[in-house]
Amino acid sequence: MTPNRWAALAATTLTALAVLTPAAAADSLVPKGFAPASTSWTGPRHGFVLGFSPCGKPGWCASLLSTTDGGERWRQVGTPPISLPDNHNQVKLTVIGDRDLFLSDGTQLLASRDGGGKWSRVRLAGVREPFYISKITESGPRVFAMVTGFGSPSTTTLYAGLAGTRLLLPVPGFTVTGSATYGDVAVSGGVQISMGADYRVQKYWTSADGLTFASAPPPCPPDSSASLSGIRRGQVLALCSGGPGTPHPGATVRRLWRAPKLGGTFTGTAQAPTLGINQSFSAASPSAATVAAEGGGTGYLHSTTDGGTTWTTTVLSGRGVCLNDLDFPDERVGVVVDGLPDADGGSALYRTTDGGVTWSELAFA
Repeated sequence: MTPNRWAALAATTLTALAVLTPAAAADSLVPKGFAPASTSWTGPRHGFVLGFSPCGKPGWCASLLSTTDGGERWRQVGTPPISLPDNHNQVKLTVIGDRDLFLSDGTQLLASRDGGGKWSRVRLAGVREPFYISKITESGPRVFAMVTGFGSPSTTTLYAGLAGTRLLLPVPGFTVTGSATYGDVAVSGGVQISMGADYRVQKYWTSADGLTFASAPPPCPPDSSASLSGIRRGQVLALCSGGPGTPHPGATVRRLWRAPKLGGTFTGTAQAPTLGINQSFSAASPSAATVAAEGGGTGYLHSTTDGGTTWTTTVLSGRGVCLNDLDFPDERVGVVVDGLPDADGGSALYRTTDGGVTWSELAFA
């Protein structure tokens, strides 16, 4: 739910872009009509994609694919027991190493500890419906989940548990309440927790081991929300954004903020392009970062390679539904999923090998 001018915009580029798994699944071909829903990578050449293909009843069947050569070739490694939700929530995949995987459709959470062969349900203690799981990740001995309940008022709570557990508990003190609440978790290079409410309240904690947390100066001004990225060469980066739809519909005011170390004080850069509502954010290095945004039926990737001084915008296809899972497994290679499998325009997986300057679509074969 993270969210009048193009400050320091260097250029705009329009790119025509182009519960048990059977043992035989690991060697099977990519299912016909496979469409990506979510992606997660453990390195620049090794990644996983969860997707769906038409299969009669229930209409769409899930498949888990893996690549070890940057997406040139794919093999099916599992058939997770999860369906496309009727509400068009993203079914999100999170991979922690090659064996530990999580799946969530926003309301249920599944975990695998054998690379996608067997899956088990992970419960959230005391959670009340309706709710949405916006983030699931793992650091050291603990699993973390950010969960927002859509009652009146709204409440966002951090849940945690030991790795391998089938029950996550709310973490005392890590809750915000308001008309609109939100939060984010980043674990690369150290654990960061950001939570906020109504673009007035912002809380931020850091931890070196995922066990003991300390309050720290929030990365963003009180009138904005924080999207976190991991620590890059010691630098801590965050995207600070105003409410979606400001200064006008289909736009978001946003800036890149940076701290010199975990727990340090953040300072901001020049304003980034405002086109689109925030969908994802990730930093490739201390100076290179990309914002995925959607507005007016169009997807945008706003990228900087000089720490936010200038920006380049790549316009993707006209799918205009959502841009999910933006991530940089190293300083050159990044990925993002455009669209949803059951949307009118379908979905696609894009990859960059130059830190977000140019993007191209990956084929599944």
